[in-house]
Amino acid sequence: MNFLVIAVVSFITGIFASLGLGGGMVLIIYLTVFAQMPQLSAQGINLIFFIPIALLSLYYHNKNHLIEWKKIVPILITGTIFVIVFSLIANKTDNEILQKLFGGFVIIAGLKEMFSKKKKS
Repeated sequence: MNFLVIAVVSFITGIFASLGLGGGMVLIIYLTVFAQMPQLSAQGINLIFFIPIALLSLYYHNKNHLIEWKKIVPILITGTIFVIVFSLIANKTDNEILQKLFGGFVIIAGLKEMFSKKKKS
């Protein structure tokens, strides 16, 4: 892969991820469609890519007092458990099935965004 392409995709993905807009979807789509990477590998790279971005975003959101830790801790614990369980399942699942599941998730997320009513600030 060309370094410039990787840098541009990483930059765009970083912007989306720091805003909480699902930058991982952009990265996974790029890696699977354009770089022809297997779905499971793309998901693994996405998780590794997410760690420094998440830590940096966490720092700034915490600095601006935007995190309610009492609400986050239970979600963090259960989320970690489910990540472990579903990572083990994904390792045993065929690449084509993973691609279809991910594609379905992207479609559902897009439809939800299109048809959900936005609350006024």
